[in-house]
Amino acid sequence: MPAVTVENPLTLPRVVADADAVQRPVLAVTTAPSGFEGEGFPVRRAFAGINYKHLDPFIMMDQMGEVEYAAGEPKGTPWHPHRGFETVTYIIDGTFIHQDSNGGGGTITNGDTQWMTAGSGLLHIETPPESLVMSGGLFHGLQLWVNLPAKDKMKDPRYQDIRGGQVRLLTTADGGALLRVIAGDFDGHEGPGITHTPITMIHASVRPGAEVTLPWREEYNGLAYVLAGRGTVGTDHRPVHTGQTAVFGAGSALTLRADESQDAHTPDLEVVLLGGKPLREPMAHYGPFVMNTRAELQQAFEDFQAGRLGTVPAVHGM
Repeated sequence: MPAVTVENPLTLPRVVADADAVQRPVLAVTTAPSGFEGEGFPVRRAFAGINYKHLDPFIMMDQMGEVEYAAGEPKGTPWHPHRGFETVTYIIDGTFIHQDSNGGGGTITNGDTQWMTAGSGLLHIETPPESLVMSGGLFHGLQLWVNLPAKDKMKDPRYQDIRGGQVRLLTTADGGALLRVIAGDFDGHEGPGITHTPITMIHASVRPGAEVTLPWREEYNGLAYVLAGRGTVGTDHRPVHTGQTAVFGAGSALTLRADESQDAHTPDLEVVLLGGKPLREPMAHYGPFVMNTRAELQQAFEDFQAGRLGTVPAVHGM
């Protein structure tokens, strides 16, 4: 599954929780419902059913795929607006092309991440490349929405293209897990993603039978979403499997364990770990806009309808 890996994790810097760290309890384990997004690609809604007080500053996350497309099947999204938050698109397998009404965008593939700060707003499209549409192939990724604080919601849009080779690679004391730090500070190690809202985003691969206890910032919340595999979370070993999210309570460390036996096509427990400093601001969310008040939402719709978030480039038929 993961495009970014190493032969021997023991060559990497190691992360160890303090012996006196307070373990975070597991408050809940939820199962993501399946659905479709954009032009019809399959997704799992990772945060469905979780109280926003446990998610803040995260808004939503979709696991896109994992799907093996036949020729002619790959799908993307039509042009759509965004305002007031950031989208983080992490491609594990396959290729996605992003474009916006300001001329920005790029191509991400196999371990790459595109971090788009929508800010004051733009129009945006995500599509598979023509070559993938023609040939079919494997597609698997994530899209995470991160809220912006009120003071940053109307900032100019910005892109960060984070190549797979730029992520910070770490391991645990015994080399039982490979930790890919995509964004934020993790035990003194900085990921490449620059965030307006203080967060940490990690893709962890935990070897079968390995148990890892990781230091976690006390002022952050804690979430673990299982991309693939089976294991347990917390010191009470709550079972988790593909498509489930564990919500952690307060503390300074969290524990994961991979089952001894995993599926042949996903040999490790694959988990996305998220932590963020809650904004604790009012949130008004509707469709592609995330603001602080209903009046700001209404203004976003009016600006979109008036063309103030941009127009679709003429090359796309408008």
